[in-house]
Amino acid sequence: MNFRDFIIDENTDCIGALRKLDNRMLNQTLFVVDKNEKLIGTVTDGDIRRGLIKGLNLNSPIHMFCRRNFSSINGKIDVLYIHKLKKDGIKVLPKLNKDGQIIKVYDLLRLESILPIHAVIMAGGRGERLRPLTDKTPKSMLPLGDKPIIEHNVDRLVSFGIETITISVNYLADQIMDYFGDGSSKGITINYIEEKEPLGTIGSLAQFDKVVQEVVLVLNSDVFTNIDFEDFFITMTNGKADMVVASIPYTVDIPYAILDLDDNCIKNFEEKPKNTYYANAGIYLLKKECLGMIPKNSFFNATDLMNNIISNNGKLIHHPITGFWIDIGKNDDYNKARELIRHLRTI
Repeated sequence: MNFRDFIIDENTDCIGALRKLDNRMLNQTLFVVDKNEKLIGTVTDGDIRRGLIKGLNLNSPIHMFCRRNFSSINGKIDVLYIHKLKKDGIKVLPKLNKDGQIIKVYDLLRLESILPIHAVIMAGGRGERLRPLTDKTPKSMLPLGDKPIIEHNVDRLVSFGIETITISVNYLADQIMDYFGDGSSKGITINYIEEKEPLGTIGSLAQFDKVVQEVVLVLNSDVFTNIDFEDFFITMTNGKADMVVASIPYTVDIPYAILDLDDNCIKNFEEKPKNTYYANAGIYLLKKECLGMIPKNSFFNATDLMNNIISNNGKLIHHPITGFWIDIGKNDDYNKARELIRHLRTI
């Protein structure tokens, strides 16, 4: 919906406002603007009821009903502020320019958050272990439920208010590019990096010269997950990290008593211990400056970038995924993901 559908002139009468509020797509909130289209307040049907009780009438101009203390954003997005607004029950949030005019309206009932992130989806792989399914279809375009694997990732990014996505493509790239186009069907901007040859899990980002945010999110196109990207971003912010690696807890059960030895003497033992390790989930957040560590036209993996950050005394931390995560690398993984989504759609 166009953000102008939420806007009403301050001199419109109460009946005109009620007609506009009758549109259920508006979440029952209108933004009242003056003759210069500067936002002066908000109005809901509740505000109108209270105004009528106080003696206003249906012909009264709507500015007499509106509330002047409203929430808005302009300039840099504060994710913690957005999080608080959602908890406080704010349903729609206007973005203002320097003159106080509305340039965008966010539907906070639909969005999980509004993240100032440029996302990159790595979708260049051939998917050899999934042949023959990938002989004529790129792995990321294999169907999962009612849409391709990669589209689940795109839609989840969109649900967190991410507005710019770059897709790195190589094998059967035209299928992906034709499917998503410029992203306008999703209400976002999608552009592409075309690998002429395989460059590893993150090597193509050396060509990434159109970064529109200070933080870049990189994820593999064949990952199926419900990771909370807002929580992921907050982990990076609070940890003041250069790069954050999403991780999967992996528990190893040892079926025997493990001995604690000192020069062949048993000092203690632990009966059938469980050890938890954290595996790389193929999802990363990094500062834009870290892209300068990726060599051009070279095969380069995300683990190489992690090593470079460590070697340069940067701060590298991890963020455990608490929801589901499947790396669709082989047929068993693909079947597991298809079974999972079938159950998710029945919840």
